[in-house]
Amino acid sequence: MQGETTTSHSSIPAPSLLDQSTKSGSKGESTNSEEPVYDPRLERAWRKVDFRVVPIVAIFYLLAFLDRTNLANARVAGLQKELKITDHQYSIALTVTYVPYILAQLPSNLILKSVGPNITLPTMLTLWGIVTTLQGVVKNFAGLLVCRFFLGLFEGGVFPGLILYLSFWYPRRALQQRVSAFFSTASLSGAFSGILAYGIIRMDGIGHRSGWSWIFILEGLFTFLFGLSTYLLLPRSPQHARFLSEEEKVYILSQLRATDSKDEESFSWRQVVMTYTLPQVVMIGIALFFSGAMLYGLAYFTPTIIHDLGYTNANAQLYSVPPFGVAFVVGMIAAFISDGFGARGLVSIFSSLLCTIGFSMYLGWYPSHVSLNHSTLNSHHDPGCASPHAKYGSLFFSITGAYIALPTLSTWIANNTAPHTRRATSVAFGSSMSNFGGILVTWLFGTLSPPPLYTKATVTLLTFSLLIVILTLATLWYLIVENREKEVIRKKVDRESEDIGLGDRSAWFVYNL
Repeated sequence: MQGETTTSHSSIPAPSLLDQSTKSGSKGESTNSEEPVYDPRLERAWRKVDFRVVPIVAIFYLLAFLDRTNLANARVAGLQKELKITDHQYSIALTVTYVPYILAQLPSNLILKSVGPNITLPTMLTLWGIVTTLQGVVKNFAGLLVCRFFLGLFEGGVFPGLILYLSFWYPRRALQQRVSAFFSTASLSGAFSGILAYGIIRMDGIGHRSGWSWIFILEGLFTFLFGLSTYLLLPRSPQHARFLSEEEKVYILSQLRATDSKDEESFSWRQVVMTYTLPQVVMIGIALFFSGAMLYGLAYFTPTIIHDLGYTNANAQLYSVPPFGVAFVVGMIAAFISDGFGARGLVSIFSSLLCTIGFSMYLGWYPSHVSLNHSTLNSHHDPGCASPHAKYGSLFFSITGAYIALPTLSTWIANNTAPHTRRATSVAFGSSMSNFGGILVTWLFGTLSPPPLYTKATVTLLTFSLLIVILTLATLWYLIVENREKEVIRKKVDRESEDIGLGDRSAWFVYNL
């Protein structure tokens, strides 16, 4: 299957395999050159992991995305007006979130395995739940900045950490469906946040607090309580999973080793530095910068965009729901195709083209002779004016494409790097690049590109979507060439004669396309 090594795992007694796994964690490394034995009876182990691990991971990310982006709903609900902050200050608040968020990602990923994901991930979740709740009691811009800083600090390691954590459980061939399963909750959070905000803002005045304040308090309290529960719910790794039999643990760990590279176990700064020299990491990383700009721009500004099209505050919350719901469904279908056919690159191109269509539609509905002002935007039935409904329809394409592109590219970068340190670094690098894109886009909307049309921002994101297509094609070409060269090497030498520590540079590590 595309994206797996051509090596595999021989029959190994359970005790020796588990002993070795305890030393190496849940990362798989090939130690043999035989094909893995697929046992239909033991394939049920993956279903157990799907039901016991993936839902917890999915809720983790849903809450992370919800608590990071609910500022957009609070803004429409009156936060900006009550705290008396300008559009410029709002952009500063968003930027302050990203700085510690990015800085925390690599250190968090490097310690995840040694400390244990069952400790680090719940701790981050619990702490950012507290910070989210405190956002509901801020009285001024300075208080908001402090909360946003610590929110970014505690959330920074979540996305790359969850990708790395799932790679402890699933071989490369099956990873994206699970990554997309948890990442799709980001689109669900966009839908839920609108529904929740629509209901919560009706608590305006209760406890002498504004509706926007209750958005933070209620959502933050739930995150805090769920975070405490995950100390008991989240297993450290397959060999520590009580819901798996010993036979199933052996099977999962053997599959992990068979689809990864033969490499050294110890941490090495050399591996960290080497990661940044890999062409596939650099190209996908740049693509993730563009993808992050698209996704976070839509995540943070969709309610505002819809409001600026002429809808009321309450309706802007509700109308933000359908595009994210569609993104969830299409994203899961795309993940199934990507895993089933080993087509990460093609799915990435498809998602970028969806964004291209959406941004083009958004730009194209206003004829050049039409005066662009709020009265025009509210002229729903004037045949001489552009339709805000059509611009709203464009969001179904752009949001769907953005929410497919980022998990696809993130899985692709994880699939094509090894050993563990290199993979942890590449995932953190990719996530950091996407968040650098988020920093850019916080200044594009409103500050550098004024409402109601956000023309400069939309043109920029349209350009980014086309650049992703170009970068993806370049990455595909590079990986195809590399795979052909590796195939030639495998015909000339034996696996046993190859040096240990090559990781993804091994001739037996077949790049995922």
